[in-house]
Amino acid sequence: MTLIIVILLLLGYVVIATGHLTGVNKAAIAMFVATVGWVVYVCYGTDFVMAHHAPEYLAFLKGTEPSSDAVKFFIYDELFLYYVGRAASIVMFLLATMSIIDILNNNGCFDFISKWIRTRNSKRLLWTITLATFVISANLDNLTTATMMLVIMRNIVQNRRQRMLIGSAIVIAANCGGCLTVIGDPTSLLLWGDGAVSATHFTSYMALPTILAWVIPTMLINRSLPDRLDTQWSPMPYRGDDTNLRPWQRVLMLFVGIGGLWFIPTFHNITKLSPFLGALCVLAVLWVVNELMNRKLMNADQMSQRLIPRALQYGAHQQILFVMGIMLAMGVATETGVFADVSAWFDENIHSVWVVGIVSGVLSSMVDTFTIAASDISLYPVLQPSQLELVPDAEYMAQFVKNGAYWKIIAYSTAVGGCLLSVGSTSGMALMKMEHVRLSWYVKHLSLKVLAGWLVGLAVLWFEINMYN
Repeated sequence: MTLIIVILLLLGYVVIATGHLTGVNKAAIAMFVATVGWVVYVCYGTDFVMAHHAPEYLAFLKGTEPSSDAVKFFIYDELFLYYVGRAASIVMFLLATMSIIDILNNNGCFDFISKWIRTRNSKRLLWTITLATFVISANLDNLTTATMMLVIMRNIVQNRRQRMLIGSAIVIAANCGGCLTVIGDPTSLLLWGDGAVSATHFTSYMALPTILAWVIPTMLINRSLPDRLDTQWSPMPYRGDDTNLRPWQRVLMLFVGIGGLWFIPTFHNITKLSPFLGALCVLAVLWVVNELMNRKLMNADQMSQRLIPRALQYGAHQQILFVMGIMLAMGVATETGVFADVSAWFDENIHSVWVVGIVSGVLSSMVDTFTIAASDISLYPVLQPSQLELVPDAEYMAQFVKNGAYWKIIAYSTAVGGCLLSVGSTSGMALMKMEHVRLSWYVKHLSLKVLAGWLVGLAVLWFEINMYN
């Protein structure tokens, strides 16, 4: 049955990787694999439970006779709900940040970006919009940020080839910016929630590598653009005519939304509660401020005409369901013990987290960034320093303690390596749909540029880890 679950998971990887060819939604595949995997696990639950959780199961029985129903209740209460809660914490955080960026955008809080890039100069427009994408995605969801910036860019730049190049730069900036902080990307959020990294330590190590991974390909992309772009300025703002907020009110809402998210790491350190609770609190406060600022429009029922791109709504829902499905699928694979066997094989035959990181970066560009990252994270538990005394190779295993090298390498390599191909991230898939970008075109014009930035950033990360550890 373990073999069946592993084959099902691998087939899911293949279908996800070929989704741009088959047209099958990867969120649907992730949810299907998770559901079938847990059903197979429950059907043969006694074998799995007695092999991996015998003491806990006997304690759960409390002297009663074991039965098939008892095993199923044990799996549900002690195993399944743990992975549901773990996945739900990520999903709820994503839902909160996507809602925050939606409220801010619909109130014109990002209109300053359109004013900044009001130019035909390709260099100024490219660097301004990618800088804004990098900064915003570090604080909010990178998919939603990338989609919003792609829509803004599409309304300005008229030439399709120019849009494809600038859109690719936006995707790279979004993925690199999301990797900068623990709240900008589902992978780093998962690491933070598992206690594998701390917020300040993670950002201090990721700052220079992610900046280089964004700047280098952007510089190369800029050389492929003409000096003057074919632009047109639409009289209708992207956010829709549904707010009459003054500039100071928009700044206030931006401060509440972004500033509130900055406080979440402090909230987590003080209370030890899940970060998504802090994100929901920020959303609640911003929601109240939004209704107070727009109470006249709401009373007049004018807010219903709000223009929200369908691509943004669809991408957000797909990302949420996809993350839930992948994390539940990783959970059932973990419970079979297969990840422990794989990690033991890596330790014995590869014995290098850098090789694992590089291979993961390449795989993430072909399959999916979050899928490969979640698989890598599932391979190893977060070790405590006291546990190193009990293992034979303490120096190697020290890379898997909190803030260890392994977690940073995986976060960086999967996020940036996923940009090697346009199909490697949800942001890249959004670009392919919006601008009809072909994979062959992306490989020809972007892959080597991304590779250069990724490897330079990886070299800097290697230097940082070896210098300060």
